[in-house]
Amino acid sequence: MSGDAVWINARIATLAADAADGYGLIDDGAIAISGDRIAWIGTRRDLPADYRGVVEHDCGGAWITPGLIDCHTHLVYAGDRAAEFEQRLLGASYEDIARAGGGIQSTVKATRAASEDELLRQSAGRLAALIAEGLTTIEIKSGYGLDLASEMKILNTARRLARQHGIELRTTFLGAHALPPEFAGRADDYIAEVCEHMLPAIATAGLADAVDAFCETIAFTREQTARVFEAAQRFGLPVKLHADQLSDSGGAALAAQYGALSADHLECASEDSVRAMAQAGTVAVLLPGAYYFLRDTHLPPIALLREHRVPIAISTDCNPGTSPCTSLLLMLNMACTLFRLTPAEALAGVTRNAALALGLRDRGQLAVGMRADFALWDIGHPAELAYAFGANPCVGRIFGGKR
Repeated sequence: MSGDAVWINARIATLAADAADGYGLIDDGAIAISGDRIAWIGTRRDLPADYRGVVEHDCGGAWITPGLIDCHTHLVYAGDRAAEFEQRLLGASYEDIARAGGGIQSTVKATRAASEDELLRQSAGRLAALIAEGLTTIEIKSGYGLDLASEMKILNTARRLARQHGIELRTTFLGAHALPPEFAGRADDYIAEVCEHMLPAIATAGLADAVDAFCETIAFTREQTARVFEAAQRFGLPVKLHADQLSDSGGAALAAQYGALSADHLECASEDSVRAMAQAGTVAVLLPGAYYFLRDTHLPPIALLREHRVPIAISTDCNPGTSPCTSLLLMLNMACTLFRLTPAEALAGVTRNAALALGLRDRGQLAVGMRADFALWDIGHPAELAYAFGANPCVGRIFGGKR
């Protein structure tokens, strides 16, 4: 038994699912790495003798948690929507702006006009800010192109970003995000374009790991969403859904019907939908940044999610219109202050449960066999990660066993 390196003199929060304290705390711990995997974890005094001759990294008493995972982002886009922010403060609603041709459509116009290199330049700073807070895995959606060439441009840019920044990426095709102007009044025709042309080309090119849609009164119906899901299944791609954000359309139940990895937003989800998610193993992804930014007052059904044991993930929802946020640590605080999650629940939401929301079972916890993705923190206890908003105590990031 041997390893490539061992990290010692650390306090560890494993985020094990069965941890009685919610964190899985190990005092004066050690983690042995072989390749890009965890080979051993425990207290330093129990470190097997075979690991005592390998390279040692002294953590200086820092805390180690799993690397953070942002499981719902629209990070690649061009332009901004600061003017709409001002409009909302003057009384316009999100729906008003969208129906007037703003909202997603304004970002689509800017993104279509940008070159891939320009998209890369504008998006790189957003990703760097997230990585600085201990991020090791991210999901990036398309959805601001709404034609084949532009959707592929977004997904290609996401792949380039991941390679340049040393991070694990999952890409999601969100062609059914909004109705593009050239299909005005012809939603069914656009869904046919998504299912019969865009999705097959993107799947054949290997650019998508999953398929998403926006099921809502200002977007697409349950029937149209189901067509997208059925097309995804034909190509063996798992599905996710923007569900029940503005109204209870039964989107979360539809997502569960198709075995979705996650249903996201959920402010208006019913108990029947939550029960269906529990039976299907669909993760609830809560997006406190959008809730805060839109000044929403309808809380997601936290008590029902707990009662039915639906895993709760937390994400930035990084996007230009409703959550221009590049801080998962801020989302931890908002999840606690706005949604009343505990700090342990919030941290599980950006590690263990965020991994499940992406269909990744080899990360999000610190255990033998898991990827050696973790973050080092200069804190006194893991609860501080949700406590101090505006602070960044990350002092190290290990990705695939390498610092």
